[in-house]
Amino acid sequence: MKGRTESIEHASVRQYCKAVRVPVIGANFVSLAEQAVKENHNHIRYLEALLAMECEERDRHAIGNRIRDAQLPRTKTLEEFDFAQAPQVSAARMRELAEGGYIDRSEPIVLIGECGTGKTHLATGLCLAACRQKRRARFTTSAALVNELIEAKQNNQVRRLMIRWQRYELIVLDEVGYVPLADIGAEFLFQVISERAERAAIIVTTNLPFSEWTTVFPNPRLCKALLDRITDRAHIIETGTESFRFRRTVERRKQY
Repeated sequence: MKGRTESIEHASVRQYCKAVRVPVIGANFVSLAEQAVKENHNHIRYLEALLAMECEERDRHAIGNRIRDAQLPRTKTLEEFDFAQAPQVSAARMRELAEGGYIDRSEPIVLIGECGTGKTHLATGLCLAACRQKRRARFTTSAALVNELIEAKQNNQVRRLMIRWQRYELIVLDEVGYVPLADIGAEFLFQVISERAERAAIIVTTNLPFSEWTTVFPNPRLCKALLDRITDRAHIIETGTESFRFRRTVERRKQY
C-alpha cells in the first residue's frame, strides 16, 4: 500500500513538474530526496539543491542556444590559443576582454595581422566567451554579410535584416579587406558598422593596415567615415606578420 501511494505521489509530482516546465526537478526529485535523507539535510536544503540543478541545466541550454545562434565557423576558445606562437598578443589583455566589459561599453575590437596569425581564432574565442555569458552574438565574414544584404535588397527586405543584425550585442566581422567591395557592398557594410557605433560592440578582423583600406573601400570619404567609427574607442590588437600556421606546417615537414 505504501509503495503504491508513493508511486501515485511521484507520478503526481512529475505531472506538476511537466505542467510548470521544470523537467530536471521532475527527473531528479526522488534521488535527491533519498540523498537528503541519508545526509540528514532539511527540506530547505533539499529544495535548494533541486532548484540549483534546474537552473544549471537551463544555463547550459541557454548557452548552447547562444553558441548555435552565433554560427561560429569552428568552436575555438582563447584557452586553446597558442600565445607562445604570437608573442605580440597579450594573453592577459585577451582574458580581460573575454570578461565582456567592452560589450557593456559598446567598444570595438580590431584585430590586424597577416593571414595565419590567429585573428579569426582570437575573434572566435571572444565570441564564444560572450555566448557563455548568455549574450546574443553573431559571427560572419564581411563578404557573407554584404551578400546577405544585397539579396535582401533584391527582396525589399534590407530594413528588416538590418533590425535583426542590430539586436545582437556582439557582431564579429571576419576577413574585412580580403575581398574588394563594390560601392553597394561598401555602403551596406558602412551602414551596419555605423549603426552600431557607441551602441553595440563589434569585432573586426583584417589583414590590411588602415592606410590600405582604400583598396577595399574605393570611396575615400566613406572609407574615412568607416575608419572613424571602427577605431573610435577601439581596442586595436596587432597579431603580427608571420604566419604561425605556415611555420607549423614547415616544422611538421621537417619531422619526416
